[in-house]
Amino acid sequence: MTVDAVITGSHVILQNGMVDKNIVIDEGKIIGLTNDIPQCDLKIKGDGLISLPGVIDPHVHYGVYSPIDEAAITESKVAAIGGVTTMMRMLRLSGSYKRNLESHLIASSKAHYVDYSIHASILHKNQIDEMEFCKSKGITSFKIYMNLGEEVGHIYMDMQPGEKSLREERVEMTTDMIEKIIEKAASLNCTVLVHAEDYQMCSCGIKTAKEKKMDGLAAWSQSRPVESEVKSIITVSKIAKKYGCTLYFVHIGSKAAINAISEEKKNGTKIHVETCPHYLTLSYESQKGYLAKVMPPIRSTQDMESVWQEIQNERIDSIGTDHVANRLKLKLDGETIWNALAGFPGIGTMMPILLSEGVNKGRINLQQLSNMTSLNTAQIFGMYPKKGIIQKDSDADIVLVDLKKEGKVSAEMLDGFSDYSVYEGWNLRGWPVKTMVRGNIVAEDFQMIEKPGYGKFVSRPVQS
Repeated sequence: MTVDAVITGSHVILQNGMVDKNIVIDEGKIIGLTNDIPQCDLKIKGDGLISLPGVIDPHVHYGVYSPIDEAAITESKVAAIGGVTTMMRMLRLSGSYKRNLESHLIASSKAHYVDYSIHASILHKNQIDEMEFCKSKGITSFKIYMNLGEEVGHIYMDMQPGEKSLREERVEMTTDMIEKIIEKAASLNCTVLVHAEDYQMCSCGIKTAKEKKMDGLAAWSQSRPVESEVKSIITVSKIAKKYGCTLYFVHIGSKAAINAISEEKKNGTKIHVETCPHYLTLSYESQKGYLAKVMPPIRSTQDMESVWQEIQNERIDSIGTDHVANRLKLKLDGETIWNALAGFPGIGTMMPILLSEGVNKGRINLQQLSNMTSLNTAQIFGMYPKKGIIQKDSDADIVLVDLKKEGKVSAEMLDGFSDYSVYEGWNLRGWPVKTMVRGNIVAEDFQMIEKPGYGKFVSRPVQS
């Protein structure tokens, strides 16, 4: 028997440790780990490299500033270069999912280099009744934005395929609406992702900061205080506990927020916690200018160190990028922090940042990295054991990394839609060198091997 491919000589990260085995791949699946080298069509030399399960990024915004038929090409390219084999889109649709979802699915199917899945944002009351329809399409997680309402209710929606103009809407995420979404999600046995900031506290904080003519990232953090996250966490957790709904808190980056979540878990709410690379590497004290403006804001250096510690304490389950594919001209459209656009790209730099600042600096080990960037996410969102692990019968989604490889971050090198990076010029040690999706190499040494359209939609069942 001749198999499709064998990865030889690498250190392989499994669910319970590292082994030195050859990975045997056939028809897109891992069919075994062995000391032998069976006859194969392709031998991939992994000497000196680490084989990790392909990264699953659970938190990606694309299709907002360019239409999905274009954005899927540019952003899945950056994903593949960065070792991401499955990207999960935060879809924000105007109007009806029943009317508009299919065109996005069709456009997506022709444009991705890597596999992808979708979280459906529920932003209007009429979309609550369409959650069951989304579930029938393999979308089994829903996003709520507690930061949207009153004076801070503005949001950009995803463009329709082929569109070129921004779609701006206002959203009122009332407590009553949040409860209805959670009640419905619980009845469907689906997870709710939560952006936890209280819009009334944020609105008041921003107004006060502007009146005092404050500026900069420290002012942005002060205007959207950690207390607004804590308040939202407590509010939504009580509702979720009432209905037995599982919550997934996105982009958590402060010790106070993590402590609040831990208390709610003790009270019986089922909760998963995500952080982002920028909360592990950036603080308002260390950053100048407005590039690192994001919601929730980057916090203090002390908070940054606390998030690393909470990873060690196993109080954080996953890492997502909150990647936003925007451009510098729009990002810095104004002369104050209040005019700058929130959000920045990050999908291409997640793995090298975590390798360089985490593994190579002794803050996390390879097992923790693998769990938080792949295994846990696959388990939380219904992709395990197809995704998230190197084992027999799983998809051959594998990223080979070189812990010794050094390189400077540049937007030009990543070559996505965005023309800047918050990590521009950072010299990082530890980079992906080969990214495999379902047994095929899609990217190698910053070059694309596969074609757009190779990536497949991952339809997800509900979790029991």
